[in-house]
Order: sequence, then structure tokens, then C-alpha cells
Amino acid sequence: MFEELKPHLIELRKRLFISVISIIVLFLVCFGFRNYILEILKTPLVEVLPEFSKHINVIEMQEGLFTTIKVSFFAAFVFGIPIIFWQFWKFVAPGLYDNEKRLVIPFVSFASVMFALGACFCYFIVVPLAFKFLINFSLNEGFNPVITLGTYVDFFIKVIIAFGLAFEMPVIAFFFAKIGLIDDAFLKRHFRISVLIIFIFSAFMTPPDFLSQFLMAGPLCGLYGLSILIVQKVNPAPKEDEK
Repeated sequence: MFEELKPHLIELRKRLFISVISIIVLFLVCFGFRNYILEILKTPLVEVLPEFSKHINVIEMQEGLFTTIKVSFFAAFVFGIPIIFWQFWKFVAPGLYDNEKRLVIPFVSFASVMFALGACFCYFIVVPLAFKFLINFSLNEGFNPVITLGTYVDFFIKVIIAFGLAFEMPVIAFFFAKIGLIDDAFLKRHFRISVLIIFIFSAFMTPPDFLSQFLMAGPLCGLYGLSILIVQKVNPAPKEDEK
């Protein structure tokens, strides 16, 4: 059994190696532009709390260094998304038909665009609204919010990656439908439980306020509907299963 799996493990190691090397190279480039990247990350909070741009708090001596390294890796991961998806497709391509292998460019492009859409939606809409709500609530209650650089960056990276990956739902549905694991009847049958899972996922991945959770859960429910339409085209259920 191990001999049968050995070629697949070697291929997986090769694809992971290329992805990791690409991320490392991109990290070195992004580290050179770390100040510009950090300014972009701080913009949503500065718009709500202008004094954050003047006095950036750090608690530990190494926090500034580790945070800039983390920001550079985050930027390298975002820019390396197309490479990661490309290597993933190269890994699964040997098990596909020739006509399916030609879908590599649409797959990589669509997956990269969906991740970018999720990240942009979070950056331009979710993060500013969430920060405005949470900070204004603290100020109205008489609290003085002291936000450290490390805490803010950790929170920002978490929600951006969460939205980017969540927006990959149609891509994942397309892939599973293509290999025959799911059909549109399956997605329709599990619609209610999927909506519940979406709201639970949104509660874990967003700030603890209903606005942020709804801003994530709402688009995901819409993407679930889009996934049903995509799967219906790729792998429609037999008429008896549909009934």
C-alpha cells in the first residue's frame, strides 16, 4: 500500500516545496515594503481612531519586530495565493481527464479572484464598520481603548484570511462536483444545516457583534446559493434524486 502511495507523496512534497519557496521569496520582497503594507493595514482603524497613527502602542520589546515579520508573511501569503492554487491543481491533475486538465487557468483565476473579493469585502466594508461600532461603543461607555500593534494585526489578519477562504465556497463546490462527490440535490438537502454552520463559523471568525457576523454570514449564504447553481451545471442530480 505504501508503494502505491509513494508517488503521490513525492508529488505532494514537490508541490508543497514549490509553494513554500514561493512564499519565502515573496516574504523577502514584502519585508522590504513592510512600512507601506503596515500603513495599508492600519488605514481602517486610523479612519475611526485617528490618534492610532500618532501613538502606536507595543507592550513587549520584540512586538514591533515580530509584528512586521507577521505582516510580511501575511502579504506574501496573499500575493502567493495564485501559486498555491496552481500547485494544488498540478497535484490533482494526474487524476483528471484531459478535458478537465484544461480547466487549470479558469480554476486558478476564479479561485484567486474569489479570495481577493472576500479580502476586499472584509477590508472595505466589514472591518471599518466593525471597528466603528466597537470603538464608539467603548467611548460611549466612558472607556479609553488602548490598542496595541500586535493585537490589531492579529485580529486583522484573522478576519481577512477568514473572509478570503470563506469566499472560496463556490470554487470548492465546483471541484467536489467535478470529481463526483456532491451534486445539487445534496446541497439543497443540507441547506438548513449549512446556514446554521455558516452562522456558527461567522460567530467564531468575526468580532463579537451581530453586525460583523451578519456581514459575513449574509454573503456566505448567497455564495451557497451560487454554489448550488454551479454544481447544477457541473454535476446535476438524477431526476429521481432531485424529486
